[in-house]
Amino acid sequence: MASPVDQFQIKTIGPSLNVAGMDISFTNSAAFMILATVVVGVFLTQSMSGRHLVPTRFQSMAELSYEFIANMVRENVGSEGRAYFPLIFTLFMFILAGNLLGMIPYSYTFTSQIIVTFAMAITVFIGVTIIALLKHGTHFFSYFLPEGAPIVLAPLLIVIEVLSYLSRPISLSVRLFANMMAGHTMMKVFGGFVVALGIFGVAPLAVLVALTAFEVLVAVLQAYVFAILTCIYLHDAIHLH
Repeated sequence: MASPVDQFQIKTIGPSLNVAGMDISFTNSAAFMILATVVVGVFLTQSMSGRHLVPTRFQSMAELSYEFIANMVRENVGSEGRAYFPLIFTLFMFILAGNLLGMIPYSYTFTSQIIVTFAMAITVFIGVTIIALLKHGTHFFSYFLPEGAPIVLAPLLIVIEVLSYLSRPISLSVRLFANMMAGHTMMKVFGGFVVALGIFGVAPLAVLVALTAFEVLVAVLQAYVFAILTCIYLHDAIHLH
């Protein structure tokens, strides 16, 4: 029986390519990232192409997605967050598509790779920090000393706040990666039990069905968590405390 973690192996598609000692071969992870982008693009383009007075099912889904993220940005960032709506919406739809595509048998979940989730998280972190510096200048560094805090505790509080701030991309990336990897591993384990037990695998099959439904919920929830945390980080950058 194959190992449950075999599903997370990155495999080269086509010939191997090396440039300056770096392997830049096209992989299954890259293929599914492109597929997720295409799926989102086709879904949004086709669902809104007709703009029916009575929305179709796909048009309703697209409009609900738009309104959901727009309300999230409005409530968590404020009116200043409208300029960053495209970023939040793109992140949410890309992660959601990647998570849901990974639920298809024999597909690949690129959000189960820490390097992928960390790349998105560090991009958000650097972007938010640049926005804060451009908006507030050196006053941004006051963020690391809570207003009203005793001066005698400043050295300790500043260290804690800086470490907390720098840990953002780690926690943001690990949360998504760990949830997707753990869920898919569990599904693979119970799927192995169903195959191994044959006609006696009814109980593991029932658990597997429940896990599948739960994993779909987690796929949506993790895309939401990534998006709303990005909104919170933007709020801190724009408004500071």
